[in-house]
Amino acid sequence: MVKKVISIGEALIDFIPQQKGVALKDVEGFLRVPGGAPLNVAAAVAKLGGKAQMLTKLGVDGFGDAILEEVMPLGVDVSRVSRTNQANTALAFVSLKEDGERDFSFYRHPSADMLLGEEEICEEDFMNGAILHFCSVSLIDAPIKQAHKKAIEYAIKHNGIISFDPNVRLPLWESPQECRQAILEFLPLAHIVKVSDEELEFITSIKDEEEALKSLFVGNVEVVIYTKGTNGSEFITKGRTIHVPSFRVKVEDTTGAGDSYIGSFLYQVAQTVDTLEAFIQLDEEKVMDMMTFSAATAALTVSKKGAIAALPTKEAVIEMMSR
Repeated sequence: MVKKVISIGEALIDFIPQQKGVALKDVEGFLRVPGGAPLNVAAAVAKLGGKAQMLTKLGVDGFGDAILEEVMPLGVDVSRVSRTNQANTALAFVSLKEDGERDFSFYRHPSADMLLGEEEICEEDFMNGAILHFCSVSLIDAPIKQAHKKAIEYAIKHNGIISFDPNVRLPLWESPQECRQAILEFLPLAHIVKVSDEELEFITSIKDEEEALKSLFVGNVEVVIYTKGTNGSEFITKGRTIHVPSFRVKVEDTTGAGDSYIGSFLYQVAQTVDTLEAFIQLDEEKVMDMMTFSAATAALTVSKKGAIAALPTKEAVIEMMSR
């Protein structure tokens, strides 16, 4: 049976600059696009043809409407997305450097997603052993943190697979220490941890790459997906490391790169295995195929502006892999 991927966390509007190489204060025009890492992951799964569900809360405003209008046609299940007039939908303004890397300014004090409560998480969504995916932005001291804990509780109860992408966004935290503390609190609850080379030392406080990666295997962690930009990616367990190279493309915008990679990977997990044990025991050739598919997904995503609109279809990914 094909599993469902449930994403929980922030859904927001990204304002992407219409020119590169300009500081945020000097940007004159923006392109408005739906975003938020968990939403990007759900959209990636759906656009590839998988089952995806989003758990979040939006404001009763035009930005919330725009988010729903973007992801519903892709097939993302938004039946549990609630609306509130207690806060607005979150906004993020982005500036792009010449190499496509980003600088963020968030408007989220509070935003609607932060008000998602644990009582709004429904156990029945997890009863068929869904894959649960979450990030660190919503692990702040707000109702949504407790909603995450409830979702994780249900996922574990029903033998689901739990995926965590720390996706570090320091501007959203009171201090770097608070961000790291939240990540380390939730890290042991995940089975799959996706981390980038830019985040590894910050999360672990260990300079040596090999030692830092080893330190991530705490609690329930069985697999680390380590992404290294143009240097490829690695599938790491306690007993093996499998590396695949990146695809070479002209980078337009790195927004959603990591989200498209892990979204694509979870889509394949959902199509391939029924249990965590079966996933861990996949042979090397199958893992390499999955990672290559994810690398191609990410490459296609960064070659366009925005996140969700830039996500490729399964057919486009297969074509990219055959070049």
